[in-house]
Amino acid sequence: MHLVLSIVLSTILGYLLLIMGPLVGGLIAFGIIAGTLFRGLYLLSEVHKMLLKEKPKLNKAQQARENYLKQRDELG
Repeated sequence: MHLVLSIVLSTILGYLLLIMGPLVGGLIAFGIIAGTLFRGLYLLSEVHKMLLKEKPKLNKAQQARENYLKQRDELG
């Protein structure tokens, strides 16, 4: 249902931009597209920051492996 509503609203917006003329309609369309792209990049950046902040905890086997590698590097 949301997809159908988006398609209908986009069609109406496109028709209104076409009626406004090439200069005004083009400027508004460019603003909408640029704003959407910048918002998407901002959200992607926020998700990236959240994923980097939360490191998965090591289980016992992984912790033992890390300890072994540290000890091996210290000795050799």
